[in-house]
Amino acid sequence: MSGGERSEPVGENGAGPDADRGSASGSDEWTGERVLVTGGASFIGSHLVEDLVAAGADVRVADDLSSGSMAFLSAVEDRVEFVEGNLKRRSVADEATRGMDTVFHLAADHGGRGYIANYPANCTTNMALSNTVFESAVQNGAERICFASSACVYPTDVQQERRRLREDMVSFEERGGAYADETYGWAKLMGELSLQAFHEQYGVDASAVRIFTAYGPRENETHAIIALLAKAYAGQDPFRIWGDGGQTRNFTYVKDITRALRLAAENVTDATPVNAGISEYVSIDEAAEAIFEQLDWYPEERDYLTDKPVGVRHRAADTTRAEELLGWEPEYDLADGIERTVEWYTNNRDRDYVRENLETLLHER
Repeated sequence: MSGGERSEPVGENGAGPDADRGSASGSDEWTGERVLVTGGASFIGSHLVEDLVAAGADVRVADDLSSGSMAFLSAVEDRVEFVEGNLKRRSVADEATRGMDTVFHLAADHGGRGYIANYPANCTTNMALSNTVFESAVQNGAERICFASSACVYPTDVQQERRRLREDMVSFEERGGAYADETYGWAKLMGELSLQAFHEQYGVDASAVRIFTAYGPRENETHAIIALLAKAYAGQDPFRIWGDGGQTRNFTYVKDITRALRLAAENVTDATPVNAGISEYVSIDEAAEAIFEQLDWYPEERDYLTDKPVGVRHRAADTTRAEELLGWEPEYDLADGIERTVEWYTNNRDRDYVRENLETLLHER
């Protein structure tokens, strides 16, 4: 696109700077495997597609392009099959899952904190979406399903203090064992429950990865890291931060997330959920400082908007189960991930466009 329009984000080449950090699984697990990635043209999904192609899989992508982009698949578009459509429609789900050995289910109606707070009804449709995909997958003979769940499944009351979240803090068997974060979290939790049911009834191998605050190239501006980056790139001063800046998240680089998804599909068969996130608490102020440093730009003032939706106070993952079951731990620290993300953003976003359309970008996925 030209002029003041938003530039199209380009995909990172699958053999780019992340390739030396496990872009493939390190085994022949995926060679010749017929794999579907729902939501595969989206932020996380497109990175997963690149990894699977690099690992030798035959990949099909299903996406309605409501938040994804074909540009995200530019590095592998001639090596993947693409099905466009709404997976809540059974005919689309049947077409997408037909002939697949493994299904990675990442498709969802989602966005950053502002989106899930303002569009709760949209987020609840993820329950129907997941059930339709799971049912089509098992009826079409898929051998395994890996579900992209979320840290939003965790009880909100245990996230007001610094307490690392363990998978067993959520229970379907105990009275009061679930208290998810907004309707998006409840929909993801019901997706986990649904997947367990399909595993029990049909015997399909199943795994669920609880993703914690992923960030990186191709993410949109409704999410925290890219929102902070967009505001800094646009030179916003006073610099507006939602909340008081002291709330924390465990920002996890996207390639660590996609590696966890592949390892979960390889190693978990009984729908046991596994966390994928760093164990460090990173405040919004600290994340902003890391971005300022990479851009070599610093605002003179900060304006803290404490009336904005910010979610839970603290969030970080206990990764013991991931280490034990998957042999997984994060490989990217915040400085490394921010550097890669800033490089992508500044190469693929027009500064004038971001400045002129900042408020729209921050609220629309």
